[in-house]
Amino acid sequence: MSPAWTSVMSVANVVRCRRFISRIATDSLKSYRNYTTRLKPRTTVVASPLTSSLNVAKHSITQDVTRCNIVNLRQFSTDGSISNVLTEEKEDIDPFSLVQDDLNHLCSNIKQELRTDVGCLFDISSYHFDGMGKFFRPMVVLLMAKACNIHVAYNVLDDSGSKGSIPLSSSQKVIAMLAEMIHTASLIHDDVIDKAEMRRGKPTVQKLWGQTRAVLTGNYILAVASIALARIRNEEVVTVLTQILEDLIEGEFMQLGSKEQENERFSHYLKKTYKKTASLVANTCKAVAIISQCSENVIEIAFEYGKHIGIAFQLIDDLLDFISNEIVLGKPASADLKLGLATAPVLFAAHQYSEINPMIMRRFSQPGDIQRTLELVAKSDGVSSTLFLAKEHCKEAVKNISQLAASRERQALINISHRVIDRLK
Repeated sequence: MSPAWTSVMSVANVVRCRRFISRIATDSLKSYRNYTTRLKPRTTVVASPLTSSLNVAKHSITQDVTRCNIVNLRQFSTDGSISNVLTEEKEDIDPFSLVQDDLNHLCSNIKQELRTDVGCLFDISSYHFDGMGKFFRPMVVLLMAKACNIHVAYNVLDDSGSKGSIPLSSSQKVIAMLAEMIHTASLIHDDVIDKAEMRRGKPTVQKLWGQTRAVLTGNYILAVASIALARIRNEEVVTVLTQILEDLIEGEFMQLGSKEQENERFSHYLKKTYKKTASLVANTCKAVAIISQCSENVIEIAFEYGKHIGIAFQLIDDLLDFISNEIVLGKPASADLKLGLATAPVLFAAHQYSEINPMIMRRFSQPGDIQRTLELVAKSDGVSSTLFLAKEHCKEAVKNISQLAASRERQALINISHRVIDRLK
């Protein structure tokens, strides 16, 4: 046990923490198995979602999770960054560069789809498609599509004896476009629910045009996306992508409540995180694999990669809400607490400081609740434990994608797992 850890927690607390994370992993594993069995009766699960979390947490939390507070998270690693919680990137491949040409046309293609003569609807609906987003989701989808295409054609050689270039199909490009459209529509709706005033460093749609127009605009983007989806004329792909919309709504309803039982809260939080964030990445990756005419096993690999990367991305997003300022985030810091939401850092901290539990149940609504919670999270291992869990999901993502045929695109998807952990915003 490291001196840094010993100085904060007693041996008894370490044991309690081990049991807590193990229980999280066990409960989450059951939840994922039940959910994915219902969702995907046609496929066979090839990787247990949180097996790595369960096994590693039992014997290495005292070595792998160094206690850190909100101020000194960057000290989690020895070199001033946190990227070394995963193994180093084997190849210096910039994921964005491999799909840059397609991403460069993404916003213009979306705006073309959104064209309308109805009032200011086009101006509002195209407001966030200004090229200033991260394009994380379409980038992952395009890379997955290319990796799957190469995997399917792995034994097909050109005249020179090397694998030929495998172009993206128009349908795969549409899936990437739909990923960004659905994501943006959900953000517009989220900003209405949260009464948010800033998004991506500028005023929100509801702030500029009001709640009614914001709701209708989000609906319009989803409607246009649905029309584009129908044009693909692939019933299985349509079914997979409409699952995303169902998950988004269910996840939003799950976020409105909280489990009274402490041992159910983390499972509830992770399932909500899957539905609100990871389902979009998982199912769009699955869709492009279907279009590639991959085997059932490879389709499942694509889904599992997207699921784990999506969950890790949201865990880091929740972590950043505690350690970043408004300029870095592009939205107010500590926004989740102000909305009454208990995310991973809070739930981990509540295991060490039970006084957080009643504040969770009353959604941090009483004077001083938010400040006190921030203080307790800072004193706890909530931030470092969240980082640890995000790392485990990234490991699962890498384990899955590594089963595909070797390619630059596959390596880029592996490298994304490092960048998810080390991202600034």
